[in-house]
This record gives sequence, structure tokens and C-alpha cells, in this order.
Amino acid sequence: MAYFDAASSAPLHPVARQALLASLDEGWADPARLYREGRRARVLLDAAREAAAEAVGCRPDELTFTSSGTRAVHTGLAGALAGRRRVGRHLIVSAVEHSSVLHSAELLEASGGSVTQVAVDRAGLVDPAAYGDALRADTALACLQSANHEVGTEQPVGAVAEVCREAGVPLLVDAAQSLGWGPVDGGWSLLTASAHKWGGPSGVGLLVVRKGVRFAAQGPVDERESGRAPGFENIPAIVAAAASLRAVRAEAAEEAVRLRELTDRIRARVPRLVPDVEVVGDPVRRLPGVVTFSCLYVDGEALLHELDREGFSVSSGSSCTSSTLTPSHVLRAMGVLSEGNVRVSLPLGTAEEDVERFLAVLPRAVAAVREKLGAPVASQVAREEDVLVVDSLGKRCPIPVIELAKVIGDVPVGGLVRVLSDDEAARLDIPAWCEMRNQEYVGEEPAEKGTAYVIRRVS
Repeated sequence: MAYFDAASSAPLHPVARQALLASLDEGWADPARLYREGRRARVLLDAAREAAAEAVGCRPDELTFTSSGTRAVHTGLAGALAGRRRVGRHLIVSAVEHSSVLHSAELLEASGGSVTQVAVDRAGLVDPAAYGDALRADTALACLQSANHEVGTEQPVGAVAEVCREAGVPLLVDAAQSLGWGPVDGGWSLLTASAHKWGGPSGVGLLVVRKGVRFAAQGPVDERESGRAPGFENIPAIVAAAASLRAVRAEAAEEAVRLRELTDRIRARVPRLVPDVEVVGDPVRRLPGVVTFSCLYVDGEALLHELDREGFSVSSGSSCTSSTLTPSHVLRAMGVLSEGNVRVSLPLGTAEEDVERFLAVLPRAVAAVREKLGAPVASQVAREEDVLVVDSLGKRCPIPVIELAKVIGDVPVGGLVRVLSDDEAARLDIPAWCEMRNQEYVGEEPAEKGTAYVIRRVS
């Protein structure tokens, strides 16, 4: 079985396992106590904090260990907003932030604050100038991930941090996906990360608050971790997290070159092996081990099951693979195809032969899913004056897109096709199909049921 979902959670690094087992015998006592066992635990905790701070590029007393990366984000956002409440309650985020950031933003709005989402381009990249345009007199905080968790695009953190610094606004960076590859450059003010993303144990997050940043921890005050992370520290897990971070950093330069070559291979060969595929994310500014692509006329969940049966664990941003039945907010913000979406994220040590086997398996997996979906029946297509109408009401994407593709050749060049659909994913996937197939997406029209998507045949 080839595990290709390291962006969700990386396999436990051997150094993390060794450190975890070794510290179980020494790190069980209360590090706040002055007796021998407590002093031993304190030594382990302090050493782990110093090692993690060195990897981040901060002072040890600026770094707090939390119970998860999500908790670090929630704590960091809440504390920074509260610390600057006299300035205002305006928050800036990018449209492709991790859900932990967006959920905190929703909570702020629900309590009377305001949020500005900065758009991204089709590669998932923000424009630093857009952050400058979003800044207001009452802006308390800005947030930007260092690299995207779904498509791997690396963001211009340094440039955005400079824009924010000139305005006197702190920038919180979610570095969960990138910290294992290297420190985050630029004048950021707060940083969060999660150990299981780089091969450490789950249940350990990092929150860094630079000296001089106004911060007011929310919730009941606790004497541990500078009052920012209540509860007894999981010292063995913290030690393992810090040890594995140092270990992966030692391997990062060499592994980055190797994994980037493998993902470049996937990016180049998938479109040649599988027709009607869009590779998404920035082709240059991206994490070494992440490559994402979307296949037209494919049900994402079915494709994941096909690949699982072939021995590959991958992830997807397709709406049909989520409980909400809505497309990934990242793919939606980028304006790219969401159905049939596959994210391949290679862990350290991925074998070249596993990538070659994946490339051999993928074409038949996609073909099998497309064959199972079948073709539309003639009764589903009707003419309305000079417009061809495709009734896809009650059908989930990619079926509306498949039915559009089947009939686009039945209208003359310059003719229109009107697709009726009540699936929210069609709002993203039909324009994306037009972009890929060089057809003109005219726009939406009101319909008695669902929405009518109008397409003009160009070629």
C-alpha cells in the first residue's frame, strides 16, 4: 500500500518514535514540581522548547506548546484579536485559509466583528497589494498560510508581512504545511503549526507570539505555557515533536529535490496519460511533495475508492467526498474544476517505483469511473427556440458536466446550451469546463428549479 496523503498527516518519523519511547520513562512527572522527577520532566520540556524555537527561528519564551495545530490557530487568533480590541474588530484572511482560520473568522463575525477575504488567482496565490487594499483603520489582525494544504501553493508571506508591518497590523501565519521544510521568512508576528504534519505525534501544536505583539489569552487563566495552553503538558509527545522537527529539517534539502522531481513527473505525465485533466496550483511556488489535479466527468469519491483498491491512499477536494456535498472552498476560490479532484502528497522517503506504479494505475482507474457514470438519455435533451436545454436537475456533478460535453457538438458555433442544475458544485465546475475546453461561459440565469448555466459554443 502506498500512502500518498502526507499533507493530511505524515507517517510517524522514526526519530519521533524513538524520542517518544525514551521520554515515557523520564517525562511523566509534573514539570512544575521541584522534586527530582519534576526537575527531569522540566529539563525535557525546556530542551524541546529550545529545539522547536531554533527550528522556527524565534525565542524559546515566545513559543507555546498546544494540544493541536487547530487549537494553536484558535488560541492565536482569539488572543491577538482580544489584545488589539481597542484598535477594532476587523480581520483579514485569504480565501484559501485552513478551515480552522475560517471558523475563527466566522465566530468573529457572529459576535459583531468584520472579516475581509482576500481573493486568490487561478493558481491559488494571493497578491500582497490586495492585503494592502484590505487594511483599514480598525484592522486588528491579518492571517495568511505559508503554503496551501490542498494544492501546495506557497504564499508570498514576506511581502504580505511587510505590507502589514507598515500599517502596524500583526500577521498570523499558519505554517502547518511548510514548517517541516524550513522556517517561514518575513516579519510575521504570530505563527502556528502542527506536529503530525511533519512526522511528529498527533496532539501537539505550536503557537509562537513574538515579543511586543499585543496578546490577551482568552478563557480561564492557567499557570502553564504562559497561560496560553491550559492543562498538563504531554511531555513525551512534545519531546517527540521537537526531535522529529529537527530530524526532518536535517533531511529537508535533499528530500525536497527528490520529491519535487517526482511531483514534477506526475504534473507532466498525468495530462498526457489521462484526457481532460486540469493540474491545479502554482507550477513553481509550491511545496515539494504536493501535486493536485482534477479529472473531468469523474466522481471524486468513486475515483478515490478505485485508487484505494489499487493500493494508493490519496485525498480529494471534490464535493462528493465531503459530508457537506459542497466543493472545497480552496478549489472554489481558485475557480478550478472540483470534481474528480485528486491530491497526491508524498511523504519523506517515497519510492520512485511507487510513483511509477501510480502513473500506470491512474488511467484505468479514471476510465473505469467514467464508464460507470454512463451517458445521458435522449429525453434529457430538448430545444428551447435556438437554445439546447440539458435538464440535469437532481443529479450531482460531474453528471451535469458530462451531459453538457455530450451535446455541445449538437449546436452550431455561436449557439447556446442551457444546463439546468440544482447541484452547487455546477456553479464551479461548468465554468471550469468552459475554461478547459475553450468554450464561452455566458453566465447564470434564473430558472423555475435550480439554476440555468448558459454556455456558448466557440469551437
